[in-house]
Amino acid sequence: MRKFDPWPVFFRREFNRNWPFLVGFAITGAVLVKFTAGLTKEDAKNSRFVQEHNRFGFISKPSFSLSFF
Repeated sequence: MRKFDPWPVFFRREFNRNWPFLVGFAITGAVLVKFTAGLTKEDAKNSRFVQEHNRFGFISKPSFSLSFF
């Protein structure tokens, strides 16, 4: 006799209950990625928030190089 698998029933019920949250997280994530991908170093230099929180000097001078050759 085949054993009953409760996981498909559980996932179907929980998806029907939680899909609005999943869609909301997806939309919020897409909006945040769109806005942050469009920022440049010039925008960061002019930003009051970055100027106040720039403790390690990431914007003014690079502390490391990513060149391997």
